Amino acid sequence: MALHPQAAAAVALSADATPNVDLTLDQIDAQRTAARAEAAQEPREDVAEVRDVDAGGVVGRLYRPVGAGSGALLYAHGGGFVFGDRHTHDAQSRRLANRLGRAVLAVDYRRPPEASFPAAHDDVTSAGRWLAAHARELGLDPEDLAVLGDSAGASLALVAALRDPGLYAAAVLVYPFIDPRLRGASFETEGAHGFSRAEADWFWRTYAGDGDRHRELLTDPDFCPLDAPDLGTLPPTQVLVAEHDILRDEALLLAERIAGCGASVATMTYPGMIHGFWRHPAVFDAAETAYADTAAFLSSLDPQP
Repeated sequence: MALHPQAAAAVALSADATPNVDLTLDQIDAQRTAARAEAAQEPREDVAEVRDVDAGGVVGRLYRPVGAGSGALLYAHGGGFVFGDRHTHDAQSRRLANRLGRAVLAVDYRRPPEASFPAAHDDVTSAGRWLAAHARELGLDPEDLAVLGDSAGASLALVAALRDPGLYAAAVLVYPFIDPRLRGASFETEGAHGFSRAEADWFWRTYAGDGDRHRELLTDPDFCPLDAPDLGTLPPTQVLVAEHDILRDEALLLAERIAGCGASVATMTYPGMIHGFWRHPAVFDAAETAYADTAAFLSSLDPQP
């Protein structure tokens, strides 16, 4: 279908935004500061507990909703690896805890250009291992851990699950950013909707650290998890896809490859939606639909009494 009216309005509002391409460190810092200031004004839902933790040498923020069960979620935020932190995604982490009814550990992973690949991947992996090791003392069930990431965070979540088969009971990948080769046709057909091929390429190259290293890393399955040979080791996985996202095709191909390996995968496509919709329920009604879909997916995996 065509762009949803809410998506069309969002695209129009961002039409004059400066693309995230070839930014200096000062420009990156300025954007990060502005994003934290904007996030500070965002309404925050109440939860029973919020506290920062040392998750095995990685900064994390733990959220517990009122009436939470014993399940937990490791959350890797999006932002092209370069942007976002536990402050900018605080409201989203609270929503996840409340909508999913489980504790959420949001990982404040290292970012480029200060820390290049595999720093972010290693931090998310380490935080997940810490959560599993300390689950019982936190009052959580180490057998009921899920990992979720959006956009670049989905790459981190996917690799965390691949590195530790059996650690997670489920994985949720929201419009995953997983192909530094940028092979999907949707990069050409959907590039006018607020996220461009040039930006995607810059994010990947910035995370790699330099051009030569970027080329070398294209064959590393941690850097390019779309091509990972061990997708069949994944736990039951949900892939959320925005119809008019430049990342649509790589998300769909990932789901196809997971299924082809014999693993369980559920694909949810949100008609008329664009990249970023999932994080903005005040703008996109489909965001709440997506949260409900993920809550239902995780509930379907719970052992039946």
